[in-house]
Amino acid sequence: MAVALTMARMKIAIIRNSMTGQRAGLITLGGLLGVALAVGTIALSLTGPELLGPAYAVWMLGWILGPVFAGGGDETIRPEFFAPLGLPPRRLAAGLLAAAFVGIAPVISLLALTGLAVFGIRQGVAAGLVALPALLLQLVVFVLLSKVAVAVFGLALRSRVSAIAAGLINGMVLALLGQGWVFAVAYSEAGGVPPVVADVVRAVPSGWGLVAVESAAAGRWGRVAAALAALALLAVLLLAAWAVLLTRRVGRARAATGGRRPMRATTATGAVLGKETRTWSRDLVRTHQLTFALAYGVFFAAIPLLMGWDQMLPWAGPIFILMAAAMSANIYGTDGTALWLTLLTPRAGDVRGRQLAWLLFVTPVALALTLPLTALVDGPWPLVLSIMFALLGGGAGLVPLVSVYGLVPGIDPHKRGGNPLRTTEDDGSATGMMYAMLALGLLTALPAGIVALRYGWAGVPVGLATGVLCWWGLGALAARRLRGHGPELLHLMRTGRRDTGAGTMARYEDLPRRDQAIVGLCMTLCPIALFPQGIVPGVFKITGVDSRAWFLALYLPSWAQWPTIILMVLLGVALGAASIHLLQKYRRRPDHAEMIERARHSPD
Repeated sequence: MAVALTMARMKIAIIRNSMTGQRAGLITLGGLLGVALAVGTIALSLTGPELLGPAYAVWMLGWILGPVFAGGGDETIRPEFFAPLGLPPRRLAAGLLAAAFVGIAPVISLLALTGLAVFGIRQGVAAGLVALPALLLQLVVFVLLSKVAVAVFGLALRSRVSAIAAGLINGMVLALLGQGWVFAVAYSEAGGVPPVVADVVRAVPSGWGLVAVESAAAGRWGRVAAALAALALLAVLLLAAWAVLLTRRVGRARAATGGRRPMRATTATGAVLGKETRTWSRDLVRTHQLTFALAYGVFFAAIPLLMGWDQMLPWAGPIFILMAAAMSANIYGTDGTALWLTLLTPRAGDVRGRQLAWLLFVTPVALALTLPLTALVDGPWPLVLSIMFALLGGGAGLVPLVSVYGLVPGIDPHKRGGNPLRTTEDDGSATGMMYAMLALGLLTALPAGIVALRYGWAGVPVGLATGVLCWWGLGALAARRLRGHGPELLHLMRTGRRDTGAGTMARYEDLPRRDQAIVGLCMTLCPIALFPQGIVPGVFKITGVDSRAWFLALYLPSWAQWPTIILMVLLGVALGAASIHLLQKYRRRPDHAEMIERARHSPD
């Protein structure tokens, strides 16, 4: 008990002292979103109790997969910190479990699980009383499932086959979540949750608490005891499994590999290309990233087949390109402090070599997806090819450019913890880079897409030209940045602190707290208004796609659709401009740093 309390207090102290800057803004925004989802789940217990089972299944998936996507989940307190103490595995696991309940995610999940109590009270006093231990046990199971899943995932990613399998599963699940509107349409057409789905969501652990409450309402006390006992037993088994996995994580030694085929390059760019191709084929992180992008593109395009719509299939290739670029957004950051080797040879064509290696791995897969799937549904050839070529060049140009301008300090590969996919200490910033890459990648394809929609095949040469210009121009900008600011990038990589000079735009964490909240809100709503609520429904109307999905404009009368689409695009641009304006407002000057620091810590 003393170990558990100590670790919990450590976690509280760390959180209290780290709630500053960008981290505080991201946690606040995430907390607000989580509270909204939790309130929505509670509302289901009042308006649609038949959806509680699927809702808690989604919460369980979020606990299992969310930390995996984030590169290892909450690593505020790591098991390695306590290795010298010689704690028994079960005491270490119990202490870390107590610390795991300290944070905003468990509180939000507990709020969502109070929907069980609301549902139980509506069924009667007995069901309401049963709901209390049920929701507490349910929360314990959620947290332990998350910990065990991350530990298993980290051990599994020690081999290439496991990394590929993990990428396939993660890409499929994220695509399922991203195409949730398909299941909403299927639910609407079926007139409710199909019986088989209702049975399945009650059979998995996320539904056992609901089973206990329903059984109490029906007076089936044997089933109540069985459901609660099953939750308690599962929690004990998961705790024991986690203890074993922690022992392997703390004590595992990594072996080095040898016997590699030597590189024979005649140029500096060729040497970089050879190094990068070996990295792409041997680094488990990059193997997982490419597999994830492939799985996401394929499943995202194939899921609408469930409702008989096959026009999404040709876009599997472009979606794969876009996701591959997003996953590679921190390509220099993943080098860790090995960046100093690159800086010692500034004319070695490092950027061009990385661009060619990225294209070498991404282009064949994109073509293999795009050509047969587009032929399968007979087009639209000009639009798909135009956007694909533009995205290939845009991705190859943006990957190094975004990395050198928005570099997030990476963990040296030999120092990565229990999950090899955790490549940075600041997962929030790395995720922000991915979102920025998605938005910028779409912008590179916009000119070719517009021309293809208006003039057909004329869009293909525009896409090729756009791609070549982005590859060459953005790559040149990245190389210039690497040569001119290499020491600053290495300083950032080694210390985690950005060396900003006079006249540079202020960082998010330099803003006062009020402006941090405004910028965070604007940057969250900007891509939503601009792309899914503005550009995408406009493309649907031009191409004649008969699907409203979750696009607001397409639910309005025909006379109001185009004005709404234009308004959404303008709103997205305005929100992005407002964010940039606030950052420009606090542009750094030699005598301005102290004022920014005071404003950042001001109460408002």
